[in-house]
Amino acid sequence: MLDWLKTWFLEISRQVVDAPMYFAAPLMVLVGALDSSLLSLPEVNDYITVTRVAHNPTEVYYFPLFPAIGSVIGCLLLYRIARSGEKFISKRFHPKHLDRVKDLYRKWGLFALVIPALLPPPMPFKIFVAAAGALNYPPLRFTVTILIARMVRYYFWGILAYFYQDEVKRMLNWLEEHFFTLLGVVAGAMILIVISRLLFARLKGRSPQTQVSYSD
Repeated sequence: MLDWLKTWFLEISRQVVDAPMYFAAPLMVLVGALDSSLLSLPEVNDYITVTRVAHNPTEVYYFPLFPAIGSVIGCLLLYRIARSGEKFISKRFHPKHLDRVKDLYRKWGLFALVIPALLPPPMPFKIFVAAAGALNYPPLRFTVTILIARMVRYYFWGILAYFYQDEVKRMLNWLEEHFFTLLGVVAGAMILIVISRLLFARLKGRSPQTQVSYSD
């Protein structure tokens, strides 16, 4: 049923891994931009970076730069949309979640953007980008922060792939063979996270009523 998803995902990866650099580099920038803007391609940038470097170890010095640049472009697009008006953003992100992220910005400043940019899913990232635009976060500081954080993330994966090439190749073969199992585990984890958050929000909303009933 989902064979097309596996085929599509692996085909994109093979195109970037097997293509010459003059084609792979702009394609990687495009994938990074799409993932960080309006589409969601979880872990695709990390997966492709690891795969490319594992098969082309000498590219560890510069290939991770391409997904980082693509991510910056995508983030700037989402940032500009959020800065021009919050109506689109409020449709994509729940207003309560957006307000919570804004509070994190006011409390933690730069770190509220750096940490989500460094960490992979299920850590949310796009809502922090949107909140930065809605709060008119300085564009130059925003761009530099995203670029540095994403470079650290992708160079981290690239260096690991460089030093553990054989292990990475074996792991990638295992992932291809167990693609649907892994997809099911990820989907199940995301569903559990959503359910947990909903239950926590519901219990938190009922707590004042409980206190009133006891006081009566």
